Amino acid sequence: MSNVLGSVWWLIVSLGLLVTFHEFGHYWVARRAGVKVLRFSIGFGKPLWSRRNRDGTEFAIAAIPLGGYVKMLDEREAPVPAEAASQAFNRKPVGARMAIVAAGPAANLLLCVALLWAMFVIGRADYQPVIGQVRAVAAEAGLQRGDRILAVGERETPTWNEVQLALLPAALDRRDVDLRIVDAGGREVERRLPLSALGADLDDRALLPAIGLVPRHQLVPAVIGRVLPDSPAWGILAEDDRITAVDGTPVSSFEEIAPLVRALGERGGAGMVEVERDGQRLALEVAPRALKDAGGREYWGLGIESARGEPPARDAVQRYGPLEAVPAALRETGHLTGQLFGMIGRAFTGRIALENTVAGPITIARATNAYAQQGAAWYLTILALLSLSLAVINLLPIPLLDGGHLMYYLIELVKGSPLSERAMAAGQYVGLFLLACLMGLAFHNDILSLPMLQR
Repeated sequence: MSNVLGSVWWLIVSLGLLVTFHEFGHYWVARRAGVKVLRFSIGFGKPLWSRRNRDGTEFAIAAIPLGGYVKMLDEREAPVPAEAASQAFNRKPVGARMAIVAAGPAANLLLCVALLWAMFVIGRADYQPVIGQVRAVAAEAGLQRGDRILAVGERETPTWNEVQLALLPAALDRRDVDLRIVDAGGREVERRLPLSALGADLDDRALLPAIGLVPRHQLVPAVIGRVLPDSPAWGILAEDDRITAVDGTPVSSFEEIAPLVRALGERGGAGMVEVERDGQRLALEVAPRALKDAGGREYWGLGIESARGEPPARDAVQRYGPLEAVPAALRETGHLTGQLFGMIGRAFTGRIALENTVAGPITIARATNAYAQQGAAWYLTILALLSLSLAVINLLPIPLLDGGHLMYYLIELVKGSPLSERAMAAGQYVGLFLLACLMGLAFHNDILSLPMLQR
């Protein structure tokens, strides 16, 4: 399945699941509150399939799979026969109406917990949190190759993905954070990572690379894939040579070669490059030369490129038993909820660019497809995050969203009577404007993220 078709497929599947649970929350509580539900629709527009149950509710799947709705009997929308007036939504006490409205986000929150529980039971394969290379602020903190990161602050980090998720908020806030590690000698020590030293003008998307922590699994083996013609290495080094040392310094990854070659070039003259070739160890003399990269910038190089093969097998699994997974899923939901509200707060206060916080359907489709390709546990992870995001966004106090309706009902509780139709109509216009701006920003970010527009 191509990336485009795969992205579209997983977007439709994901939105269908999330919207179904969200609307079922509204439906289930509405029926328990004695409200007649006229239609339960997944999608908008003309129904492609529909069926009525014995209560008269029409269940439909519509042509545009980008949402859904539950339509209830309501005297504000259409005349209601006197004998059915007691089943109208607007006739119910304000507490019942609030429960019905809040049930949608609550259903998505419960779904998030259930998905994370399933993910933990299945087991999410990842990489061990072992450092392969350090530079920049990571080097300043005294971190070294082979260190295993046990925790970032108070958060345990059993995998590298957990390390990244824990570091990102601290990096966005430029806040120093303590790392608990086990060094290569087996000693458990603490290191303070000075994230306050990250530049204030640094692009938010470049924060994690700027920290200078390169995981072990991302290191490329020091195997030559290609020797450039007329380069210093031409005729001396060969494809499939494994470089073991440069000028007497051992290397085990391709990333370690460049700084050693640069130092050799700045010193001047030739140096010895030790390689393994066809089972033999060779020491070959090569003199680096000033070369130019694709951008025209000069660098000291040998004229070799790496042999990039398949990524290494994942060597860590985040898994719990069925009972242990319950508190783990609850903890993770609480943590993710805090992170989401934190991101919203940073966006409103200008501490993070809006283009890095609001994702549109294209970005979501690409993300769900990428996660789905990594297996069921990873797909459940992104689905849980989307479900939680849907719950949080719907609780924002914006008219037309569930949070906006809850705001109306809270006002009604305080003042003892419903808002006037004029006030509610004005709120609807404000909500439409805000949602249009949000959707415009999401599509704008989607367009800018397209590969052909990336530099």
